[in-house]
Amino acid sequence: MKVFNINGATLSLALYTDVTNSKELLESMQAGTLEPEVAFLNALLIPDVFPLLAAAHKTLVAKSRDSLTTRTLHSELVYNYSGSKHISESLKRYGISDNTTYILAARFDATPDEMKAIDKLINGKEIDLEELEGRANKSQIQKNYKISAPELGVSSLADAITCRIASRDAL
Repeated sequence: MKVFNINGATLSLALYTDVTNSKELLESMQAGTLEPEVAFLNALLIPDVFPLLAAAHKTLVAKSRDSLTTRTLHSELVYNYSGSKHISESLKRYGISDNTTYILAARFDATPDEMKAIDKLINGKEIDLEELEGRANKSQIQKNYKISAPELGVSSLADAITCRIASRDAL
C-alpha cells in the first residue's frame, strides 16, 4: 500500500493480483454495502500512478464544489480516470468485472484500520505498485483512449492518458 497526498487529502492505493472474489466485490459495490467504501479499478488499464492521481485531484475538486457526477466519491474516481463522459461505460470499462483478477484498490482519507479492512475484503495477493507499468495492457489502453502511435512518439502512455483526463470537460 502507498499513500499519496493530494491538496490536503490522501489517496491510499493497494495493488492486488490473483484476485478470486471480484464477482462478490462487484456485487457489494453495486448494492452499496461495501464497507469501507473503496474504488476498485481494473489495473490492466493503469500503466502508471500519475494519471490516477490526476483523476483523484479532479475528483476532489468536484467534491469541493458539490458537483460530483456519480453517486459516490470513489465511483467518481473511476469515472474521472476513464476520460469518457459516459458514466456507465466508464464504470464498466475501468472498474472491475466478475472475472477481474488484477485490481487496484483506492480509498480517499483511509485510516490504517480501513486499509486493513480493504485488504481483508480482497482474496488476492498484494504486490508493489511499481508493477503497474510492466503488467499494463498497453494495446487495450491505446484503443480505449484512442492514443495513436505518433502521439506515443512524443509522449508516454501515462502522459497521454493524463492529458485526456485533464481536458475531458473542456472538449
